[in-house]
Amino acid sequence: MIQVEAVVRKWGRSLGVVIPKETIMKEKIEENETITLLIGKKTNVLKETFGTMKFSKSTDEMMREIDKELWPEE
Repeated sequence: MIQVEAVVRKWGRSLGVVIPKETIMKEKIEENETITLLIGKKTNVLKETFGTMKFSKSTDEMMREIDKELWPEE
């Protein structure tokens, strides 16, 4: 499965999306073939970017490590 960004356009009395040619070639999509689309509306770009990041350590643990690197105890 591949993620593609597309613009919704008016198509008669409906709305439609155009699948980019590169995606069609890469996924070997053919006419009259049934495909599945996962639809998600972009709302907050920053939240989408940073909200999906998962860390194995807590923020406090990472900050303590950074402090140790910047100001080593002598």
